[in-house]
Amino acid sequence: MAERNVRRSKRSKWKKRFIGLLSLNIVILIIILALIFWPVPRVDYPAQHADKADESSEFVVRTTKQNLNELINAYIDQMLNDTKHRYRIELGEDVHLIGELPVFSTTVPLSVHLEPFVQDNGDIILKQRSISIGLLELPNQKIMEYIDKYLPMPEWVTVNPKDEAIYVAVTDMKLKSNFQVAVEHIDLDANNLAFKFRVPYQTLGIE
Repeated sequence: MAERNVRRSKRSKWKKRFIGLLSLNIVILIIILALIFWPVPRVDYPAQHADKADESSEFVVRTTKQNLNELINAYIDQMLNDTKHRYRIELGEDVHLIGELPVFSTTVPLSVHLEPFVQDNGDIILKQRSISIGLLELPNQKIMEYIDKYLPMPEWVTVNPKDEAIYVAVTDMKLKSNFQVAVEHIDLDANNLAFKFRVPYQTLGIE
């Protein structure tokens, strides 16, 4: 009798273990199937809208003092074509502005030596190194005021008598080609001048 009870007890424990193991396997199988067939959440990425008007390419053009000097003076001659004023730029060890200023009923020679400093945005600040107006002894700021008053300048050039400097906003130049230009690097001593041109695709008819 006792032996029969022992056998029954072992059989009962075996059934419980079998049912428990079977239940565990069924639960694991259900979890795996749920992970496989569960719908994948959709990830929406921000839409990227390219503005065709802003699409462009940039090119760096290197030149020499002589080439740039000829270009600058050709522009100045055209700007002064219908005026009585005359001045020119000579690029050497620095930027040399040579011209004449009206004083009373005559004109006196003007000579200004300027040092160029390229700005982060591609513009240039020309800092005055030396300045003279004939044999007249005038304060530098006063001469700069005369330059600002009497010498015609492009609208993107600003004379600042107080700082004894000239700001050349190259990036504001309006070119017929619709290209945008900025100064990349200027080293007059090494005759190394570089300009960055931005060419909008629409200018070339590229859609």
